[in-house]
Amino acid sequence: MSHAALLSSAHLLRHGMGEQLCVRQNACRRVLSPLLLSALRLLFITIFFLIWARGRLSMPTLSRTDWLLLGTLGIVGVFINQWSFYKGLVTADPTTSALVLALTPIVTAMLAAIFLKETLTPRMAIGSVIGTAGVLFVIYNGAELHFDAGILWIFLTMITFAISIILVRLLGHRLPPLVTTLASNLIGFGSMLPFVLISAPATTVSLQLSSWLLLFVTAVVMHGIVTLIWNSQLQKVGAAKAAMFSNLEPFIAMLFGFFLLAKPVTSIQLLGALLIIAGVTLTTTSKEAATKRNESLSLSN
Repeated sequence: MSHAALLSSAHLLRHGMGEQLCVRQNACRRVLSPLLLSALRLLFITIFFLIWARGRLSMPTLSRTDWLLLGTLGIVGVFINQWSFYKGLVTADPTTSALVLALTPIVTAMLAAIFLKETLTPRMAIGSVIGTAGVLFVIYNGAELHFDAGILWIFLTMITFAISIILVRLLGHRLPPLVTTLASNLIGFGSMLPFVLISAPATTVSLQLSSWLLLFVTAVVMHGIVTLIWNSQLQKVGAAKAAMFSNLEPFIAMLFGFFLLAKPVTSIQLLGALLIIAGVTLTTTSKEAATKRNESLSLSN
């Protein structure tokens, strides 16, 4: 399986399962504060990785630069990203939020050009515009867009996710993916813990066993294992190309809504889905790759 296909599968698993379970998870969000919900997810992820890494991971010697990158990834890409996302879900308008998150590939491409010296080709730029237009068609249902404080949190989520892609790409050349994933989640949970303890007196937790199991499974699978796959493949695909897969999220949500919840799909949404697929395909397939394949075939002949 190609690196791009693995990234696509990771997004499908993470956000497809998320759509399937989101109705039940809303009950968790109504009971738990965004901060506590984020902390519990990170706790479950960290425990799982600590157990799984035992005997499998040989911790390398980390330089000051490694610690700086890991610390920034843990605080910005894990702690702030998780917290802002669940904080924004409380009040943010879903349609407006999806449009803000659709800016991720464009922001990531600009950051990658600045910090990673990745070339923003016309092919990638056109693909990003087409994919973003597809997101608009899929999610927009004629309702007015609403901008409130929740959208600012979602905007922060988008920015921190773009930054995390750049940081993971930088760390990919220095550390194994498991080290990056485990260390960043440990740092993210550790930096979040003081805020959780401060707010603990005002927090009450009352969840059924099924809700706890749901929270554990979604945390470990969708934000643990899938993140590990994402981190391992990101360095091979590139930051700007990888970010384009985030535009698949509303498309996947539309599919699960149709098959699981019997939500109708309009012709405009179908057009949007085609645009998303076209944008992702145009961005993540390059002429250079095709040329190399042709050269290898000619040499073999």
